[in-house]
Amino acid sequence: MSATTPEYSQKRSGAYFTPSDVSASLVAWACRTPSERLLDPSCGDGEFLVLHPNSVGIEQNPLSARLAIERAPGALVHEGDFFAWASETNERFECAAGNPPFIRFQSFSGELRRRAIKLCERLGANFSGLTSSWAPFLVATAGLLKPNGRMSFVVPAEIGHAPYAAPLLDFLVSSFSTVHILAVRQKLFPALSEDCWLLYADGYGGVAKTIDFTDMDTFRPSMTVPPPTVRVDIAEWQTVWNRRLRPYLLPAAVRDLYASVLADPGTTQLGEFAQVGIGYVSGDNSFFHLRPSQAKHLKIPPTFLQPSLRNGRSMPPAVITQATVEQWRRSDDPILLLHLPKNGDIPATVRSYLNSSEGQRAREGYKCRNRAPWYAVPDVQIPQFMMSYGSGRSVNLVRNDAGVSCTNSVHAVRIRDYKRANELLPYWSSPFVRLSCELEGHALGGGMLKLEPREASRVLFPAMPPVRLGSADELEDAIVLMQHWRHYDG
Repeated sequence: MSATTPEYSQKRSGAYFTPSDVSASLVAWACRTPSERLLDPSCGDGEFLVLHPNSVGIEQNPLSARLAIERAPGALVHEGDFFAWASETNERFECAAGNPPFIRFQSFSGELRRRAIKLCERLGANFSGLTSSWAPFLVATAGLLKPNGRMSFVVPAEIGHAPYAAPLLDFLVSSFSTVHILAVRQKLFPALSEDCWLLYADGYGGVAKTIDFTDMDTFRPSMTVPPPTVRVDIAEWQTVWNRRLRPYLLPAAVRDLYASVLADPGTTQLGEFAQVGIGYVSGDNSFFHLRPSQAKHLKIPPTFLQPSLRNGRSMPPAVITQATVEQWRRSDDPILLLHLPKNGDIPATVRSYLNSSEGQRAREGYKCRNRAPWYAVPDVQIPQFMMSYGSGRSVNLVRNDAGVSCTNSVHAVRIRDYKRANELLPYWSSPFVRLSCELEGHALGGGMLKLEPREASRVLFPAMPPVRLGSADELEDAIVLMQHWRHYDG
């Protein structure tokens, strides 16, 4: 973690500190008496520390640590790395509350990550290399609680779907008597694309029988946690829902319907008859994708030009035809991928373009300089279908009749079993399959639905025609509800 990391510096600059009504509610719930000691593992400018007279905070950013000392002069503030401090301290606390830094795995690296993962392993939580920093923060904090201690935290809504968050929830239910997740639809931090929920865990040293789950449209300040909307059976959460909590946003009837289809041996997942993967990574899109007029001016032979779908915005509704490509050409869009072989002669006109100032810049890029030869774009495929990566109202699946390739801005879908594909893909736009996309995917931000390849592979096709699966209106309402939770209202 460094002060120049964007996520870190934004959080520490004060732009995204916790709203006062949220921090007050979390502390009021966690601290039962004035004598109890409160720990905030990432105290920032002291927002939580000022709310309890017997507080200890850890803060790595020197400026924020000084602000915390000024705001909460009665608190004990340690400046430094929380995981190093947690590994060495003998102090234990009755309660903890805070808002851990939401640092992505790309920036949560080096010695900081190694120390955090090692400490969590010692406490019984095994995180993957893709974990973001907030999850180890919570495990390490729990390890500093006294028996029957409790903690309350702001957490990203990723706790409801991200695979890297599953070890955290497994740890919590095996370490606390009560684990309660409060899902709040309205953004707690309006300036962030990140949705945030709230976590309450009580009775450290116990074992939870269920996960209490409450969904609410707007946050209402309170010293108590609202009653659960549903008590999540832990075995069901682990098996049926693959350790995801997002399905519990649905009405019970729709959730039961989906679970019954999932359990039906006649149900087929997309990944059973098709392979979903990302398109190619060029290394420099502006260099490797030429406009038809540019390719003509540079005298690039057509043999080395592959028409390509660059992004989901250019994707037509149902099928990519030669007429689609011709329209792209007439618009002079940069659709022609410079597709050169690893071996073989390169024409003089192509060599001239490679040696141009644009080519000199392109070859210095990370992807280009780490492949040989730098100009040969790997993994250029011609998939039978393409799928939108980020979607609004619904996930777009289009047939590739024109034989174009695609970048990693969309998904390449290659059919393995044509018989089943022909039987099932006509139902792609049915309410049930669209709901399956909503459940298997997750919010990307800005109202968009994101389907990673492994998530897309889990999309369900029921054995019976979807129209017979209960009320179509009920399924449509469920789709709208899930879109409402990802803030898509188009």
